[in-house]
Amino acid sequence: MNLSDTPQKSLLNCIDSPADLRRLSRAELPALADELRNFVIESVSKTGGHLSSNLGTVELTIALHYVFNTPQDRLVWDVGHQTYPHKILTGRRNQMHSLRQLNGISGFPKRSESPYDTFGTAHSSTSISAALGMALAARNKGENRHAVAIIGDGSMTAGMAFEAMNNAGVYDDINMLVVLNDNDMSISPPVGALNRYLARLMSGKFYATARNVGKSVLPSPMLELARRFEEHAKGMIVPATMFEEFGFNYIGPIDGHDLESLIPTLQNIKQLKGPQFLHVVTKKGQGYKLAEADPILYHGPGKFNPAEGIKPAATPSKQTYTQVFGQWLCDMGQQDEKLIAITPAMREGSGMVEFEQRFPKRYFDVGIAEQHAVTFAGGLATEGLKPVVAIYSTFLQRAYDQLIHDIALQNLDVTFALDRAGLVGADGATHAGNYDLAYLRCIPNMVVMAASDENECRQMLTTGYHYPGPAAIRYPRGAGIGTQPETELTSISIGKAQLKRQGKRIAILAFGSMVHPALKAAENLDATVVNMRFVKPIDTEMLNNIVNTHDALVSIEEGCIMGGAGAAIAEAMAAASLLKPILMLGLPDQFIDHGDPTLLLAQCGLNAEGIEASIRQRFFE
Repeated sequence: MNLSDTPQKSLLNCIDSPADLRRLSRAELPALADELRNFVIESVSKTGGHLSSNLGTVELTIALHYVFNTPQDRLVWDVGHQTYPHKILTGRRNQMHSLRQLNGISGFPKRSESPYDTFGTAHSSTSISAALGMALAARNKGENRHAVAIIGDGSMTAGMAFEAMNNAGVYDDINMLVVLNDNDMSISPPVGALNRYLARLMSGKFYATARNVGKSVLPSPMLELARRFEEHAKGMIVPATMFEEFGFNYIGPIDGHDLESLIPTLQNIKQLKGPQFLHVVTKKGQGYKLAEADPILYHGPGKFNPAEGIKPAATPSKQTYTQVFGQWLCDMGQQDEKLIAITPAMREGSGMVEFEQRFPKRYFDVGIAEQHAVTFAGGLATEGLKPVVAIYSTFLQRAYDQLIHDIALQNLDVTFALDRAGLVGADGATHAGNYDLAYLRCIPNMVVMAASDENECRQMLTTGYHYPGPAAIRYPRGAGIGTQPETELTSISIGKAQLKRQGKRIAILAFGSMVHPALKAAENLDATVVNMRFVKPIDTEMLNNIVNTHDALVSIEEGCIMGGAGAAIAEAMAAASLLKPILMLGLPDQFIDHGDPTLLLAQCGLNAEGIEASIRQRFFE
């Protein structure tokens, strides 16, 4: 028999934990990487999810679990959307078919899911802080273990990462490693045996010992000369780096797809004390030509055929709210040259590609730096410009202090377009915009609006833009109900609700995305429906009229009940001494996991059937 015809044994199917991985020989690891990469492609093609980033971390994941004694040694993955190889190698291979689906495994690290998920991550730039906490906890508890933060170059744009490095650099007695997974910087990928040798040399004991011995035995003038020579020599073989100024021992850059470079370098680093910084260069979409050619398209695809790739989608019959915003931004930008568009690293997600192309000098992507984005907008507003900050609801939470102190306190004219408000589906609790109504309406000077359809979204954006102060317009992810937006840029009256259906006994006061299901529920109940439009200010005139002509009120919102829009109605009633029973419907006081948005809303009782059932149970039984 020809040996080449012998079926190859699957290495991946034999790995149910990193302990199984560590039993493999080094020579077997490249074949494992190929299997793992193919498995990721096949899995994501069936479920949808993040692809390009995960293909880029296959070898790095194998090397980390091979060298470090996980989960005793802690791995903290920044953002976390590149952890599919990690999940597969840590006992969840047979659960990947349920990825990001209702009752399935999360697309991000989740502590309740696995002991190998040491820290829940889904928003960027938190890994170094968390790993430092783990490293110092190990030191104080007398435990000999390592903490490793794996952070992308995009996440390094956020100030929090540098705050953590500034803090970590003073501790020379901790076992901590920061791995910079660099897949987008303008650095040529390092290649060749010389680069591999230099990376290993710089991470080895000889190099570290030589530096420490030099510090202890050389007189001051000689020490300074040696230090300058070392910096000059390193400068010739590595890019200039600020990381050593933070107190880290900088190593690299090395090829993040070369296991023969990664593993010995990590083994050497593991022997060193103090904060270490390893710079690895990887390629998004590595090993899948289509993803390599277009990593943005393959960043978070839906289901697709791996052999054919992602096919252009048929033109949908309904516009998404993101598309509505993008068109409005261009139209308003054409009309008013003072408009400035700002995004914290979400150009495509927020629908700003066309605006950037048409008005490049008025478009600013500030990187993953939400706090800076908001205060930057405040600075522009003080000079008479009209900034529009396009930001996901969940990410605005990261800039809450700036929103209060730098914008609202000074009553600056900044418009906030809040995409992904409410439940977001597959990304789950970390990305859900469930709290904006509650956290925005308590801020003085803010105007807060919730769009019920595409045309109203466009009108509210215009209203907020012309309002001479801070205004927020929230709208959900995905398509609207099919309303065609008007071409004109028209405003609506601040604080004025809209009567959508006149009924009897029960009045449903609906906000934003809940207006449409409320109308469906009202048909069987013969209830009144009011599109409240504004969470702040509440239309007290409409509210007074409704209270005086109905037996009971129902508020409904796709947001948290506690402190939300329903609470605003109750507070307004109390202030006006209006007394009527009120049922508040919204999202429960719990974090809601990933799943199909339609199913999640139904579980929360926020579809037409659930709304009707809740009202009947409270007022008809």
